[in-house]
Amino acid sequence: MANQIETNTIEYKREFSDTLIKDVIGFLNYSLGGHLYVGIDDDGSVLGVENADDVQLRITNSLRDSIFPSTLGLFDVIIEQQENKDIIHIIVSSGNEKPYCLTSKGMTPKGCFVRVGSSSQPMTQNQIEELYSKRTRNTLKNIVSHRQDLTFEQLKIYYQEKGKTLNNNFAKNLELLTQDGKYNYVAYLLADSNATSIKVAKYWGNDKRDLREFNEYGCCSLIKSAKSVLDKLEVENTVSTKITYKERIEKTLWDASAIKEAVINFIVHNDYTKEVPPVFEIFSDRLEITSYGGLVEGLSKDEFFSGISMPRNRELMRIFKDLELVEHLGSGMQKIMHVYNKSVFQFSDNFMKIIIPFETGFEESSEKSSEKSSEKSSEKILRLIAENPQITIIELTEKIGITQRAIEKNISQLKRTGKIKRVGADKGGYWEII
Repeated sequence: MANQIETNTIEYKREFSDTLIKDVIGFLNYSLGGHLYVGIDDDGSVLGVENADDVQLRITNSLRDSIFPSTLGLFDVIIEQQENKDIIHIIVSSGNEKPYCLTSKGMTPKGCFVRVGSSSQPMTQNQIEELYSKRTRNTLKNIVSHRQDLTFEQLKIYYQEKGKTLNNNFAKNLELLTQDGKYNYVAYLLADSNATSIKVAKYWGNDKRDLREFNEYGCCSLIKSAKSVLDKLEVENTVSTKITYKERIEKTLWDASAIKEAVINFIVHNDYTKEVPPVFEIFSDRLEITSYGGLVEGLSKDEFFSGISMPRNRELMRIFKDLELVEHLGSGMQKIMHVYNKSVFQFSDNFMKIIIPFETGFEESSEKSSEKSSEKSSEKILRLIAENPQITIIELTEKIGITQRAIEKNISQLKRTGKIKRVGADKGGYWEII
């Protein structure tokens, strides 16, 4: 990055100042978003930042408190190293509630800015009114949940696991409320109980005629559903072998890191306003993931593939980032494109799909696959018991997606190795992790 010039998507700052907020607003209102670097001079020379942790916190708080509407989930503030010096990298996504403005100035030319060339310029009143007329109002945060008796124990557990505590104001802080204080659709998706169900289907052949296995992960927090889908796909990602005259080659059906990013992206960016969740399907020759909603309005295919981020559901993105299921804006696409090319994606007006073909010539390595599957199943059992000590064998079977006999075998192994024990009777008792 050093010695590169400023562009329409790159801005350098020697140090943190109030002008940085205007540049962030400019990127929020710009169709491509952008990147700001604090600690780099206008000519691209690296100066560095002292007390980078403090500066990072000041910038985060300023962006959160000084811009309207809310930008949580639309930016990342990261400490990076260049030439052995700390700099601050601010990744800004183009927002879908334009125009963004300084809270103190409102939607006026003194408060609204947009990126023009390599600088952020005040918007005209006509530009402001035109953007406001196109503002997306039917977002999840503005849709009132049809249920208001929501609880969030699962969400609290996930935050506690990351060393974070949700206080009494968590619903407001996480933007789970509408303007009039009612639970919104984001809250509904993250609640302990809802009607949203993510489906994972497995077929014997390369079409849908012969269903082999069907699992639904839902009616619970979307975070829990996402983790269950990841667990199921991890179990299904078996090891296959190809023998050549030179060597024995072993590989999994798909790249685990890339598919994890795809799963999270397709869940976070799915359009839930029509109550259509993403679907995961495993065929004999490929893995398909389908998300409802197509490309976010205003984002082209080229921009999508280049890693430009425009979150459809920024509130969900913010929470998935809090729980470290997302690294930073645009990182998921970078990991996917590092392994797979554009051809694995399909787009239509209402849907987006990723199709991962399995390589031919490989045969499943049953011994290694079984050993790997058993090890992963034991880890999942321990995690599920930690979440719910009263969980039953049948519930473990449903959540992990393997047979009851396999669950019982893993339970016996965990008991023998002293990792768990049963307290009380089978009915009414509970598991305890030792």
